Parts: sequence; C-alpha cells; structure tokens
Amino acid sequence: MTQTFFGQFDLASLTLWLFWIFFALLIFYLQRENMREGYPLVDDDGKEAANQGPFPVPEDKTFKLPHGRGTVTVPSGQTPERTDIALARTSKANGFPMVPTGNPLVDGVGPASWAPRRDLPELDGKGHPKIVPLSGAEGFHVSAGRDPRGLPVIAGDGQTVGMITDMWIDEPEQMVRYLEYQLDAEWGEGKRLVPLPLARIKKDGVKIHSIYAEHFRDVPRNASATQVTLLEEDKISAYYAGGKLYASADRLEPQI
Repeated sequence: MTQTFFGQFDLASLTLWLFWIFFALLIFYLQRENMREGYPLVDDDGKEAANQGPFPVPEDKTFKLPHGRGTVTVPSGQTPERTDIALARTSKANGFPMVPTGNPLVDGVGPASWAPRRDLPELDGKGHPKIVPLSGAEGFHVSAGRDPRGLPVIAGDGQTVGMITDMWIDEPEQMVRYLEYQLDAEWGEGKRLVPLPLARIKKDGVKIHSIYAEHFRDVPRNASATQVTLLEEDKISAYYAGGKLYASADRLEPQI
C-alpha cells in the first residue's frame, strides 16, 4: 500500500506513444477519405488497374445534395468514365501518348476533352441558376469597359463568322462568364456561347483565336436559351481550348 501504481510508470512515454498511434490512424483515415474521387484507379483503357496503392478504397458514403437534386454516392457511385473515346494507343505500355482517330474537336479528346458532369445548371445559394443572360437579369448593366454587343465575331483565320448578341453573367459573382453570338448562315446556324477568357474584345470586333471559321458550325450548343448546364459548359470550353492545338496542322508542332 506504500507504492502507487504510477510510481515506476513513465507517463511521458505513454503520452508520446498515444500521440504517435493517434497520428498514424489520422493519416490512414485522411488518406482513405481522399480516395473518394478518382478511385478505384484505372489504366489507359479504362479498366481497373492492378495496383490500387497501399491503402484500401473507403466504404461508400452517400451525400444528400441541396435544392432537391437527389443524392450522390462515392466512391462507387461516381459518374462513370467515358468509354467512347476516339483515341488509339501508340504503345502497349501505359503512360505513352495516344493519338486521335477522328476529329479531335468533335470527339472531345486530348486538349479538347471534357468530363461527364451532371447535365444540370450550377445553382447559387438560393437554388437559382448562377449563369444567366444579361438581357434577362434585372439590375445588371455594363458599368465599365467596352460593351461587345453588336460587334462582329472574328475567327482565328480572320473570317467574320457572326455578331455578339448578349453576355452571360454569373449573378452571385457579378462577372461575365460567356459571350453569346449569332452565327452567319455561311458558317452555321443559331446562337453559340464562347468563354470570355478565350475571346478578345477589340474596338473593331471580338476575336476568337483558338478556332477557325470552318470550326464554328460544330461548336457545342446549350439546349436552353436562358441557362447552361455543367456538362454543356465543359463541352463548350473544351471545344474552344482544343482548337489551340487542333485547329490547324501547324499548331501540332512545337512552337519556338
């Protein structure tokens, strides 16, 4: 009774070991939670890779989406990868470049690739579409800079292909996301959107350098005249961006 239990026990050592055990379990937990997107790993053909890494894929977790948009389950319930990609291998080994087998801009491969996002518009905190035409947005007007509406659209080869008719704004962020233009009959029909960062507004017109006049008829269209979905945004942006490489054979070679 004269000796206490902790008389010969090193509490400092116990505290240190408990910390290391907790830290190791925390790393294990965080690493598994980090694997809810992009896992299980796949190879270049879209098949499940043999080597999934040292950590096991976490159990499914279902999230309830806001504004009545249902649920999403990850990792197994993710949007499936695209399987209709028009690319051919250049080597049997993984990691080597793949070459397009058709029109890469239309097929959406390489720099023109897009992800199969949800075919629904992005919403703001109140459940309304974030990106809308300026013509239908109350309380918004061009307060600075050059208003591009009415200016001609000039392609990368110098051809005039249409005219700017509207701007699409991100209401919560109060900034322009897209320019809307009407195509001339010679180059297609209907209206299209172009991301503002891929257009240059000049005093004599709006220049879109990434694609040429012949490519405008195949620019992906948004189904609604008042909103654009996440999937449509991805396809539209990918088409213009892909033209930086695929619009001309001259762009396929290294630039000095």
